[in-house]
Amino acid sequence: MQRIALERLKTDILILGSGGAGLFAALHAHRSDPELDVIIATKGLLGKCGCTRMVQGGYNVALNPGDSVERHFMDTIEGGKWLSHQELAWTLVAKAAERVQELENEIGCFFDRNPDGTLHGKAFAGQSFDRTVHKGDLTGIEIINRLMEQVWARPGVRRLEEHRALALIPARDGASISGVLLADIRSGELRFIAAQAVLLATGGGPTMYRYHTPSGDKSMDGLAMALRAGLPLRDMEMVQFHPTGLLAGPHTRMTGTVLEEGLRGAGGHLLDGAKRRFMADYDEKLERATRDVVSRAIYAEMKAGRTTPNGGVYISMGHLGPERVAKEFKGMVERCADCGFDLAGGLVEIVPTAHYFMGGVVCQPDTSTEWPGLFVAGEDASGMHGANRLGGNGVANSTVFGGIAGDTMPKWIASHAGHRAPNEDVLEAEAERALHPFTEKPGDLNRLRERLLHLMWDDVGVIRDAAGLDRARRSLGELEAELLATGVADTGRVFNLTWHDWLNLRSLMETSRVIALAAKRRENSRGAHFRSDFPEPGDFATSRFTVARQKSGVLDIGDEPVLFTLVKPGETLLKEKIAAE
Repeated sequence: MQRIALERLKTDILILGSGGAGLFAALHAHRSDPELDVIIATKGLLGKCGCTRMVQGGYNVALNPGDSVERHFMDTIEGGKWLSHQELAWTLVAKAAERVQELENEIGCFFDRNPDGTLHGKAFAGQSFDRTVHKGDLTGIEIINRLMEQVWARPGVRRLEEHRALALIPARDGASISGVLLADIRSGELRFIAAQAVLLATGGGPTMYRYHTPSGDKSMDGLAMALRAGLPLRDMEMVQFHPTGLLAGPHTRMTGTVLEEGLRGAGGHLLDGAKRRFMADYDEKLERATRDVVSRAIYAEMKAGRTTPNGGVYISMGHLGPERVAKEFKGMVERCADCGFDLAGGLVEIVPTAHYFMGGVVCQPDTSTEWPGLFVAGEDASGMHGANRLGGNGVANSTVFGGIAGDTMPKWIASHAGHRAPNEDVLEAEAERALHPFTEKPGDLNRLRERLLHLMWDDVGVIRDAAGLDRARRSLGELEAELLATGVADTGRVFNLTWHDWLNLRSLMETSRVIALAAKRRENSRGAHFRSDFPEPGDFATSRFTVARQKSGVLDIGDEPVLFTLVKPGETLLKEKIAAE
């Protein structure tokens, strides 16, 4: 049989993704060794796609003399319900200060400051100190714009825009990575890029839910590729729902857009459909409880029928003063006004919205994985957040570990120089897999997508139980079978967005299946994962995390014990202990 035509390229470092993790990695790798060839491949346009750009709230960092890295660490561990990989969590909080200084002094970001010139930290839920550094409520735009400018200024960093990663291709030995198969969205051509080191930083993006915040280009491609490659995935049941997603009605994509944590941190109130403040019924921290707690409270109000006209609840900010709200949350006030809501002085309808994925590829603090040559950073990685990510730890995670990956890959190449020949059979099979929809009769992809959105929201959403998870697994199997029997019109592959919609759906269905299976495996309730039939969190001292791995098409879900390397449940991390390690 004639093999599918592939263009073949070579590079030293291939970075998949152009969010905070990918761009930081490129800059650090170029700085570490300017002689290395670095390519960034991104599904959209560099700096204009992905989730980092959409970050509103800010960046958690312990800079204030009244705060400490240890305190930030304990907030992260306790917020993650003791499921975190503690070395990863410590790296996150300890490196955050260094990275914020780099963002300001080297990258060129400007963050809001106090009258005395120190960086302003605003209040975010689940934290014991106001440590969230920000640029108004448009922090992500500030960070990604400056990173984009820095990357564009370095000719040594090449860009492949509108290139979709299709598969991680192993070397002939099957034990390391050779490169990545990609599709050029503009031309429709398939390209194999051989690389000495590959960074997986495509972002997560749980867009398989009826209400979701990530950008439309996000479809869990990185985790779907890792799954098919046989890599272990950790904490896949841990999908974070942000409590305050804009609810503008069923006929606009603005529904689900996040309204950031700072609204509740500043003193915003949540009201039911009768305009009664209800959080006192659920948690003593009221609206400043962690995201999982507030999301479940809102969901409970919705299930009880105490809802707004569009089926959610209200957020109210007017009691803080409309002028103050308009000044501090300018971006969100304008966004809500576009949808007919007055955030500064009135009421805005909201709903819990799928926001962030704590699960991902198992990795080490230096971002390495079990495949030599493959590194992972950002939302594709797992372990640092445990069962629940604190608001403000997300962009810190991306930039901290993106920079670490950029420092690590050149060193790894120096001691493991040379490209590794690909497994040609896997490469051919993945190319055929990508072109499969052209072999089937065209059908209604939007109908399949809508079914996926609703079944994941209803059965694998904010609150879960065994019956719903079993129902979801059966439905997902039926949906995937229907998708494989549904094709796209063979009108050519040039900017064939229907083809990419099909590929998006397949990635979402594959990862949805793992989420449902891991959720069934965890018979307790921790952080973002809540089982109504197993509502207790279990014993923190014997905590275990789930691990999913697929071999020869068979998916296995196991679990492993959490290692309390720095602090045990019931203890508090002290500076003296860190100094002794």
